[in-house]
Amino acid sequence: MLAIGRALMAHPKLLLLDEPSMGLAPNLVRTIFEIIQRISSQGITILLVEQNAFIALSIADRAYVLETGRILMEDTGASLLSNPDIKKYYLGEKIVPRNMRR
Repeated sequence: MLAIGRALMAHPKLLLLDEPSMGLAPNLVRTIFEIIQRISSQGITILLVEQNAFIALSIADRAYVLETGRILMEDTGASLLSNPDIKKYYLGEKIVPRNMRR
């Protein structure tokens, strides 16, 4: 949070964040992402690199899925979050075939 605060003192148009949730307790992760959303709502563009795909996609206007340096997919965060392949391979959710759903 201190690093983000220091960066904001320069009144940037673009804020680059690399793994802001790394090593934080879950309640602090929520706080950090609430702060990131507030910063974004003030008109500052944020480029976020984050391993926690679910939380990153849930707040992203635009998202890119990278694997070994290549862009595999790009779309809105909401669209990628609802994509079955993203759910299966990156969010750890098992896809249940329609005929097996209850």
